[in-house]
Amino acid sequence: MSWPAPVTLRGTHVRVEPLSPAHEPGLIDAVKDGELWRLWYTAVPSPESMAKEIARRLDLQAKGSMTPFTVFDAVGRIAGMTTYMNVDAANKRVEIGSTWYARRVQRSPLNTECKRLLLAHAFETLGCIAVEFRTHRFNTQSRRAIERLGAQLDGILRSHQRDAQGNLRDTAVYSIVAAEWPTVRTHLDWQLGKPR
Repeated sequence: MSWPAPVTLRGTHVRVEPLSPAHEPGLIDAVKDGELWRLWYTAVPSPESMAKEIARRLDLQAKGSMTPFTVFDAVGRIAGMTTYMNVDAANKRVEIGSTWYARRVQRSPLNTECKRLLLAHAFETLGCIAVEFRTHRFNTQSRRAIERLGAQLDGILRSHQRDAQGNLRDTAVYSIVAAEWPTVRTHLDWQLGKPR
């Protein structure tokens, strides 16, 4: 069995369940909402490449380096994808990444609760010592969302990797460590409970 094993997590605003090829039509509809694949600073699958992306993520799961999820909104409609990735089972570390959401759920409680569920599972069930988040230095929307979660900027990996167009990417690396989790959990619960 791979670590972390596929699991379904449920909240008020979101359900996160193991990625399946059967989710392809809903994921295509979700990615079309906002034409997310056109953003130059991120790697979101296009409608035409969705089946290939699902297969890629499931292959990485079989190899033990990723646990991919499909994200559903409160009414059960597919809203996007996320993963535990860069899995380090020996050191009990994961990254939450390769996340994208349909425009209709962006800036809603869905992302906060999705991350709350994944973080709780990582720290409280899997016993992780740290959870990382990574994004392009220029992806300011993603960086703000990561910072709102309570993650700390560890640094910028300059010229870290090449994007699909061959451009060098600077990667902003954030983390939450186990000792910070109780305070971050309280903060996330407060964010989810406050009036909007």
